[in-house]
Amino acid sequence: MKYLLASTFAALIAAASTAATAQTAGSSDTPKLQCAIGYVTGIGGSAQSFREYLATPNRDRYRFLADNPIQCKVSDEGRASGCTGLTSLRNEKVSVYDDVDNETMSVVARVELEHGTYPVIIVVRRQDVKCEE
Repeated sequence: MKYLLASTFAALIAAASTAATAQTAGSSDTPKLQCAIGYVTGIGGSAQSFREYLATPNRDRYRFLADNPIQCKVSDEGRASGCTGLTSLRNEKVSVYDDVDNETMSVVARVELEHGTYPVIIVVRRQDVKCEE
C-alpha cells in the first residue's frame, strides 16, 4: 500500500514538472496570444497569398486584394480546403489556430465563398487579432 501511494505521488510530481517545463519552453521574446477565441479586423488569406500581399508595396495592396479574392474547394461534407487568395475581415469572430511566425498567425474564420459561408483556416497579422474578453 505504501509503495502504491509513493508511486502515485511520484507520478503526480513528474506530471507537474513536465507541465511546468512545457510552459516555460513555449515562452520567447515574442508575445503569444493566450486565447482561443478572438476578433479580427484586417486582411487574411491563404499563406502564400498573404505573404505575397505583405511583400507588395503599400500603394499596390488594394489592387492586389481586389485581384485575388479568396477561393476554396468545398467538399460534399462542407469542408473548405485548397484555398488561395485574400479576404477582408471586419470584427470577425475567429478561433485562434496556431502561430505561424512573429508577425502572423493562423485562425479559423467564417469566410464568404462562391457557394456560401464556410469555416476556413487563414493567415492574419498578429496585431489584427484581439482576444475575446
